[in-house]
Amino acid sequence: MRILQTTALALVLGATGAYATTTDITLGMVLEPPNLDPTGGAAAAIDEVVYANVFEGLTRFASDGSVIPGLAESWDISDDGMTYTFHLRDGVTFHDGTTFTAEDAVFSLDRARADGSTNAQPGLFADIASTEAVDDTTLVVTLAQPNGSFLFNMAWGDAVMVAPESAETNATAPVGTGPFAFDEWVQGDRVDLSRNPDYWGDPVALEHATFRFISDPNAAFAAMMAGDVDAFPNFPAPETLSQFEADPRFNVIVGSTEGETILSTNNQADHLGDVRVREAIAHAINRQDIIDGAMFGYGTPIGTHFAPHNPDYIDLTDLSAYDPDRSRALLAEAGAEGITLRLMLPPPSYARRGGEIVASQLRAVGLDIEVTNLEWAQWLEQVFRGHDFDLTIVSHTEPMDIGIYGRDDYYFQYHNPDFNAVMDELTATTDPAARSDLLQQAQRIISEDYVNGYLFQLAKTGVANANIEGLWENAPTQANDLTAVHWTD
Repeated sequence: MRILQTTALALVLGATGAYATTTDITLGMVLEPPNLDPTGGAAAAIDEVVYANVFEGLTRFASDGSVIPGLAESWDISDDGMTYTFHLRDGVTFHDGTTFTAEDAVFSLDRARADGSTNAQPGLFADIASTEAVDDTTLVVTLAQPNGSFLFNMAWGDAVMVAPESAETNATAPVGTGPFAFDEWVQGDRVDLSRNPDYWGDPVALEHATFRFISDPNAAFAAMMAGDVDAFPNFPAPETLSQFEADPRFNVIVGSTEGETILSTNNQADHLGDVRVREAIAHAINRQDIIDGAMFGYGTPIGTHFAPHNPDYIDLTDLSAYDPDRSRALLAEAGAEGITLRLMLPPPSYARRGGEIVASQLRAVGLDIEVTNLEWAQWLEQVFRGHDFDLTIVSHTEPMDIGIYGRDDYYFQYHNPDFNAVMDELTATTDPAARSDLLQQAQRIISEDYVNGYLFQLAKTGVANANIEGLWENAPTQANDLTAVHWTD
């Protein structure tokens, strides 16, 4: 394994703030991924390193959120919507030199949908009835029922293509087909990638890319100012953005994300199975105070689990408008005055800062809130997998992921046959108008059930050296796609 000796620090050329052209880049990230296999973990930080850089799928998301060809250069769909014939690119190799063929695609899809799969999004593959490699470049996927979202599903990081030879070690030594190959993971510090000289597509401009993990907002600010990192696409200290805006060395990049930031609620915990208690919590929350206090004004209030920039979004914030008197009345009606609830907070600043405000607001209506700060690995183990929590705050950054509310085993443990029926009908529907109506029905059901406290849509606030171009402004998925990133003179 080659260890990168170069750095990606921009070289200051005097007091003018000009920078030297380079083919290396260092990006800052708040969270370190728990592993580097997007098919075996739920953490957004995995895709932030490897999506479109190391791993590729049959389809992929473009920067505007559209679904475009990936390892499949084209496809045919049968008239009944049940059979997808993918025409795969010829001459594609994995980073270890093995050839990517339709057999690898069959392996990847069958592995993801197998019993006992560790894939975090099994619903993406639930409608696949069979897969067949007709020849090296022809893959046929037959569905059990029509699925209008199938090509969209195949663009997720959870659906990337992997090889049988390396699948079991991708967590620590990822091997994909992308324009960058994995070099080294220094845990607690960084991941290094280098340009793949045998990439099937257009070569990328960058030779080396380093992802450095800096969780502390103050340290992130210092690293950007010192030039220790060249860009921080999801900058954790929005209160300092005005300083970067005033400095010609930097560009501030503000866009939108798919990140619904919610007060996730364990619907099976004591008291929280009562919709009146969940509604009381919702009415105790002043969203704008959280946006202003935790995000310094960056964020859009939401009243359901759906991105406001999506054309099918409906504004349901009035259903959970700030009304502390209503909260107190509902708690009294439910016999839940003064109950103790555990609020478990992962590391991101939106969670830690937002959690302090939420705890104060809930205490103001008579709830006893115990706050515990967890590291990311602890949060995944205790909250996400173990369901051992009452409340938590997290941004769900997967694209259009309202379907998670139909998963009985999901960490907020919500069960509603009416919601599931809507999602089943959505899966079988291809007409755009009908799909829009069903998505709006789904939004309303979870909003009226007060499944979670819906806080705000996470803004994408990034900072970059002014000589860097090609970073995504918006985040249609959780990715730092470097395929178009380059330095200017």
